[in-house]
Amino acid sequence: MANPGIIEIIDVHKRYEVKSESLHVLGGLSLTIAPGEFVSIVGLSGSGKSTLLRLLIGLDRDYQGEIRVGGEPIGGPSLDRGIVFQEHRLFPWLSLRDNVGLGLENSTLTATEKAKAVREHIELVGLGGFEDAYPHQLSGGMAQRAAIARALVNRPSILLLDEPFGALDALTRSNLQQELQRIWSSEKISMVLVTHDVEEAVYLGDRVVVLEPHPGRIERIVPIDVPHPRERKDARLEQLVREVREAILDHGRPS
Repeated sequence: MANPGIIEIIDVHKRYEVKSESLHVLGGLSLTIAPGEFVSIVGLSGSGKSTLLRLLIGLDRDYQGEIRVGGEPIGGPSLDRGIVFQEHRLFPWLSLRDNVGLGLENSTLTATEKAKAVREHIELVGLGGFEDAYPHQLSGGMAQRAAIARALVNRPSILLLDEPFGALDALTRSNLQQELQRIWSSEKISMVLVTHDVEEAVYLGDRVVVLEPHPGRIERIVPIDVPHPRERKDARLEQLVREVREAILDHGRPS
């Protein structure tokens, strides 16, 4: 039996109909993500990054090719795949505790087990003491921590991240990148990050997948062979950032 955390993307093509024309968004993309691996996906606008994430979530099943998790085709959204968006999407009328608890709405855990899981994951993201706070009482960074806790509370084997820190200021973003690195090391689950931030992609990822646009396909995969925890000023990371940025920009230059 396949490992539950393994992701297999096999020759995936995706088209959208725009004004009666077929727009080829993904063009034969193949990628395997190992259990517990952190993969960052980058590329110019139009390379299909967010489209690929929608397919991995299971929100869109209209594509050609195969996407399997744990050896099974994706049939739709699953409790085994958590998701964090750029906007925290917390419900303003619910406390932090209750917002995190929404991640367990369809769980078979008992009420006591749910309360324990919520408490543990609020602590995991460093929000202990804010359980009764409402979203308007939280900073942007705190609200995004709460969204991460909600995505993890059901203990998925995969966490999908769609520009999770894109709306935050630079300092908060940097702090949350460090927190995500710590959480990934603690939870040991597969993470897939879509981002426009090359430094973020390199700092967090085991591999950075560079997509070329029109249609989106893999141009290069850059291994990030730098041990965790990482230091941003590590010369090896800085060189890898330059390498990834150059790979992206190669497709933005006129031929």
